[in-house]
Amino acid sequence: MKKPLIPILIAAALIATACGESKADKAKSQVCDARADVSKQVDELKGLTLATASVDGVKANLTAIRNDLAKIRDAQGDLNSERKQQVQGANQQFGAQVRAITQNIGSSASATDAAAQIKQAGTQLADSYAQTLGKVDCG
Repeated sequence: MKKPLIPILIAAALIATACGESKADKAKSQVCDARADVSKQVDELKGLTLATASVDGVKANLTAIRNDLAKIRDAQGDLNSERKQQVQGANQQFGAQVRAITQNIGSSASATDAAAQIKQAGTQLADSYAQTLGKVDCG
């Protein structure tokens, strides 16, 4: 009597696997992919030097970060409540830091001052990332 039960259980497991990822799993994947790209963009900004910094390059990094934050914001509605709360808070805090830094970039008269601002912005974003999105569990 137990033998017929085994094929039924195997078939049920295969059917469940074939249904694919849940909305929450897809949202987590989207959040984690965007988070990884934010980390990459922040690392690039943090690694800038006076010789490698350009306003256009920094703007491209910041645009990519803003796009990633939008992806995270779009996905967070499908996360489970605990993860949603964590992601939402981190995204809001980091987004506020990005907006503040974006407003300050390029406000200097000299290229040297602008490059120093960019370098400082990279460091500030790295610190902010570590305190916000960096704490979001993607394991």
